[in-house]
Amino acid sequence: MIRLIIMTDFTESFGYNLLRGILEYSRETQPWAVKRMPPSYKSAHGMEGVIECARQWEADAIIGRFDSDDDISLFRENGIVAIAQDFKDRFSEIPNITSDYIRTGGMAADFFLKKGFRNFGFYGYRNVCWSEERCEGFCTRLSEKGVKSENIHTHTVRHLEDFWLYGPENLNEWIRNLPKPVAVFACDDTQASSLIETCRMMGIKVPEEVAVLGTDNDETTCGLTSPTLSSINLNVRKGGYEAAALIDKMIKEKAYEADDILIETTSVVERMSTAVYPSSNPYIVKVLKYISLNICSKITMEDLLSQVPMSRRLLEIRFRQDTGQSIHQYITSMRMSLFAQKLLISNESVADVASRVGIHDTKNLSRIFRQAKGCTPAQYRKRHK
Repeated sequence: MIRLIIMTDFTESFGYNLLRGILEYSRETQPWAVKRMPPSYKSAHGMEGVIECARQWEADAIIGRFDSDDDISLFRENGIVAIAQDFKDRFSEIPNITSDYIRTGGMAADFFLKKGFRNFGFYGYRNVCWSEERCEGFCTRLSEKGVKSENIHTHTVRHLEDFWLYGPENLNEWIRNLPKPVAVFACDDTQASSLIETCRMMGIKVPEEVAVLGTDNDETTCGLTSPTLSSINLNVRKGGYEAAALIDKMIKEKAYEADDILIETTSVVERMSTAVYPSSNPYIVKVLKYISLNICSKITMEDLLSQVPMSRRLLEIRFRQDTGQSIHQYITSMRMSLFAQKLLISNESVADVASRVGIHDTKNLSRIFRQAKGCTPAQYRKRHK
């Protein structure tokens, strides 16, 4: 039996999903014993206290949020396998549970660009690798797509340890001075939620004036935010599974040189905080809203025409002019994105998941999905789940 200590913040979904991945690995191999340790334990007792606790509990391994000045060599000296969860910096001495944060920032930029925004903002932490790299990826992609530097605004003044004590004055001023409408990418869901709450207190409309996108897809945080928060999903469960497999190998092979665990970024899960539409035509916006609200149901042309005083031909022309797609292409694209998200959180068959999001043409499903994602639904699920 492998005995593992996890030292992380279990008030966030990251730690919970990491545990789920470890549990899945243990079910396939052997039972694990897991001890949860809050980061405050290290703050109170230091690394020596963590080591002593690990020795008394006879831990084989630890996954933890460590600081750059922590003496992590103590783990090796005591025969304990250690893996660092990205907190501020990455470590070179031990493997890290990390991600391609630059790619995540690029995904956020592409999402907002597709919606037609011209002004952009990033809100995050200073001197924290996952925040700074998400900002770098976001700004770099925008620049590559021709967005001028004066249309990209960043606000990174918080310190990670004391964000609960941070006053809103500077944030208020930054939001007030942003050109509207603006699309803001936050380094994580907690900061995105704070951003939305600050806008509410200032009387600024979300998403009409400020559209907000977070990262981590913490469903509790995203669901409690008003309006509900759009977020970039990370496959943390798979990362937990791979971390468990790595620990198992490092215990069996003492000299094994381990690489980092890279948590995959899968997709943007859109909710109401970014529910703005690429059109200035109120009739097209109404049609787009109707499609969004009814995407899991059958949508006919008659349904759409009943929403607006337009002929079928005129609606089709204006819709393509504003979105760059036909109505059929737009609906199919939305359904395929939702279908891909549901594949990763449901254990139902591919056909059943497709039916739940309004896809009933299962004969052509694999072909259409392959065009959108580059693989079949079954391959996508196996690769990312």
